[in-house]
Amino acid sequence: MPKDAVEEFAGLVRALKARDGRSYEALGRRLSVSASTLHRYCSGATVPEEFAVVDRLALLCGADEEERRALEAAWTEADRARRRAASPAPTPVPAVSAAPESKPDPSAPEPGPGPAPDPTAPDSSAADLSAPEAPRTRPRRGAPASLLAAAVALVVFALAAALLGHPTRTASAPAPASTAPGRTAAPLPFTWSIGSQLWKGGCGHTYLVDRAPRAVAPPPVAADSGAWAGTHGAVHGGEALVRITVQGRSPSDAVVLHALHVRVVDRAAPLPWNAYRMDNGCGGAVTPRHFAVDLDRQRPLARPFDGLDASGAEVRKIPAVSFPYKVTSFDPEELLVSARTAGCDCRWYLELEWSAGGRTGTVRITDGGKPFRTSGTRGRPAYVHDSVEGRWITDSDSGQTG
Repeated sequence: MPKDAVEEFAGLVRALKARDGRSYEALGRRLSVSASTLHRYCSGATVPEEFAVVDRLALLCGADEEERRALEAAWTEADRARRRAASPAPTPVPAVSAAPESKPDPSAPEPGPGPAPDPTAPDSSAADLSAPEAPRTRPRRGAPASLLAAAVALVVFALAAALLGHPTRTASAPAPASTAPGRTAAPLPFTWSIGSQLWKGGCGHTYLVDRAPRAVAPPPVAADSGAWAGTHGAVHGGEALVRITVQGRSPSDAVVLHALHVRVVDRAAPLPWNAYRMDNGCGGAVTPRHFAVDLDRQRPLARPFDGLDASGAEVRKIPAVSFPYKVTSFDPEELLVSARTAGCDCRWYLELEWSAGGRTGTVRITDGGKPFRTSGTRGRPAYVHDSVEGRWITDSDSGQTG
């Protein structure tokens, strides 16, 4: 990873931490990260995957607006450097014997239709339907009536096919946040962002991957988990952690968050893939308070749970806080959701109810417009990575159980 941008960002984080004077443990508790994770941010060993946690640190340490903008610019450059370093080398593609261009063989069959379009992707045919209809050509006099009838039937058939081919939005493709009847769409009085590739304690997580161990790269650091999961087509195994950061737009007009609902849009049998554990050893004695969701229940609920801080001499409970919450531009809130399943391949999303200044609404929280996905791992082959031998081995080979 290029060091200049990362070191500049880490220097700003260290300066904030030194100005505040609190310990890594104390600041980590406020940020819902472990002391070791915060230390890695300050040392430059890791760049946070999202700016929200750094911005909250800046607010806690009393940074002004100009300092926060400078911090965000430094984080952007450091994150760009991290992503460049994490980008996997292109996999060599077997050379396909490309014949020199030649005239098409008249006897060759016509190419088949292309792949079916993704039903969740925008349909370009919508633009064709909304465009004005091209003027019809006046038939020549004396044309047989049968030809005119065939032409009309062809036009009707084409329009019907276009209409039937236009996909209808389903629950598995979440729509944008809805507004109350009779209201025009207006900007939300708050901003929100998510982190959907989180690991428990910054090191413990399981992914299901439809690949043999020899085709799976070593586990990444937690900050690069998104790129690793995307490259391997990985699905959260057994548990998914989702962090929602909500921040008001006004320093004085608070937004009230009333409830968090869970919607399961699809249930299927657990994926028959291999399970790969990311446990590669790290600190992290803080388990932040969170909302636990049992996706195997018929109607899952987000239930608040206490957190634990074992970073000091004694284990300290971090009391759970139930709704409602209030957020402003200077007082953001982070909601951590732990969604678990043992018996399904579940696709789900969240709905956050809010009110502010006489307005009310519901925001749909998704994973970049798609449902979150979590699948059970019971009975699947489980692998851990042997860093000495540089290969994935089974639990029995490593001496681990469970």
